[in-house]
Amino acid sequence: MSILMPKKVKHRKWHKGRSRGFDNRGTTIAFGSYALMSMGTRWVTARQLEAARRAIIRYFKKGGKLWVRVFPDKPVTKKGTEVPMGGGKGGVDHYAFPVRPGRIIFEIDGIKEEIAKEAFEKASDKLPVKTRFIKR
Repeated sequence: MSILMPKKVKHRKWHKGRSRGFDNRGTTIAFGSYALMSMGTRWVTARQLEAARRAIIRYFKKGGKLWVRVFPDKPVTKKGTEVPMGGGKGGVDHYAFPVRPGRIIFEIDGIKEEIAKEAFEKASDKLPVKTRFIKR
């Protein structure tokens, strides 16, 4: 089980930040022939990315290559259950990637278009954002 997380971080806890507007980087297909593009703004967790990745891999019989174009490096903190107010910020619970509209999440190459479409449809069910299938 490979849950994506950074090996080392500059700051253990981050501010939430604001995710406004469209993405201006990672918006074009760079490696494969087909891609899954985000149409909304959400935090995609490492677990969601891994579930989507596994769903896509199922469609590769003998061949096909997958590129994951995002990496969850944003620490998301959480306080324990039944912990009273105050006492500072909670510990790091998991990592996420703040996805904005236009961002390419996955790319595929080496499989037929229908199969790629089907794989991305299955993967998009695992993600919290609306997505779109695009081709080079």
